[in-house]
Amino acid sequence: MSDSSSLPPVRLHSEAQLARDALAAPLLSRAARLTRWAGPGTRVGAGGELVEEQLPEAAGVLGLSGEEAAALAGEAWRLAVDTGLVEIVDEEEGTVTAGEDFALLTSGAPQDVLGVWLGAVDIVLADASGPDLGDLVDAMDDEGEIDLSSLDWDPEEESEFLDGVLGNLYLLTVGEDALGEVPVPLPALAASMILPDDMGEPTNDVLEQVSNAMMRLDDQFRLLEPIGLVAFQPVDETLMADAAEEPAAADMDVSRYGVVRLTPLGLYGLRARLMEAGFSAPAVGELTDKGADTLLDGTAGFPPTAAQAEIEQWLARREPLPAARELLSAARGADPGAPLRRLHCQQALALVGMEAEPALREVLDDAELGGLARVWLSERGASDVPPPSEAMVFWLTIDTVAAQLAAEGNSDELQALVEGLAQQHSGFFDTAWRVEHPAAPDVLEAMGRLHPDKKVAKEARKAAFKARSQQGG
Repeated sequence: MSDSSSLPPVRLHSEAQLARDALAAPLLSRAARLTRWAGPGTRVGAGGELVEEQLPEAAGVLGLSGEEAAALAGEAWRLAVDTGLVEIVDEEEGTVTAGEDFALLTSGAPQDVLGVWLGAVDIVLADASGPDLGDLVDAMDDEGEIDLSSLDWDPEEESEFLDGVLGNLYLLTVGEDALGEVPVPLPALAASMILPDDMGEPTNDVLEQVSNAMMRLDDQFRLLEPIGLVAFQPVDETLMADAAEEPAAADMDVSRYGVVRLTPLGLYGLRARLMEAGFSAPAVGELTDKGADTLLDGTAGFPPTAAQAEIEQWLARREPLPAARELLSAARGADPGAPLRRLHCQQALALVGMEAEPALREVLDDAELGGLARVWLSERGASDVPPPSEAMVFWLTIDTVAAQLAAEGNSDELQALVEGLAQQHSGFFDTAWRVEHPAAPDVLEAMGRLHPDKKVAKEARKAAFKARSQQGG
């Protein structure tokens, strides 16, 4: 994935809702509660960690009990210190006070809260990319020093691996045009990082790499869930005990191997990180304050549901009649992107009521817009709609096919449209090549490529040649 590429548009929750989700994330919520609890009697060690004798009290404040209570309290405290919710006043005395970021978290605007949360995410991601705790213990010498060179761990490689996994998870989520509600099996996510695109049957060595990556991700997602980035169902630990018994494919429950889902908050967080890394990661709603020309061009690469959501938000901020006039004006043009702009204009106008009728009647005689204006008026049962000339019908047909080509390429739907046009209109190609539309040669060439009947396809190619010659190509 190149950092210059544009990612699919994402639909986000409102900043107010995302801020509430951030405040409810278990790890950040615990860090905030410990910040409120900390006072003059709170003491920390040289690294800012809460002294051991105060961990039980901190765990009690958080309502934690059991063997992991102290560790969870210590983890929340470290996050409070690392994010600036807590500041160390005197390193020698080990005293602390609430930091400036605590005020942002508790009384700031939604954007302030999300800023603190994003800082917390960076810290948790760095921890998740760190070496395994057991490996660190094994690397410790008699004096308590850790020999990092003895670890099979490359910090840059680990960070890139986790970033790549999260990038794939983001793509899988926005590719479904969802609000962070796409569950992804852990084996599939691990395989997306290991298996080459052109690999056939994976070898045993590759399968072992996928398995190791899956277990690595299991550990990492357990760390990422408490900050609210993902919802995670861990690998079923009984699978490890049953590893020698190979389950039948029909009986296999994929969810036992772990399932991860990007939360709406996680979708927001990963988008922010991708943009910081230089990616173009559009969000639905960003074009509402732009002109119609930017709207029509900007939604050209959007999936249908995202494009409609963007257009609906744009229209909601405008009066129907001036909005229709602006859309029609922006739809004009003979450039390669113009047919798709007109298609999106047509889709936008479908969401506007009869208040826009004057704008459509104003362009009835327009060579580029008259056809779509007639369609709009006729669909709404308007009276006194003049019938289109044959030239206008053919021009609109070429324009529509050109737009579909730009939007979908050689799709099944387009092939069906091509077959229908050739079947319904005898002598279609003899007229079509004469149409004064800049896309006519390309459209006729595509029809020749898509039509399954060799004779019809040949007629289309001949017509394309004539059209190109007529336009001086």
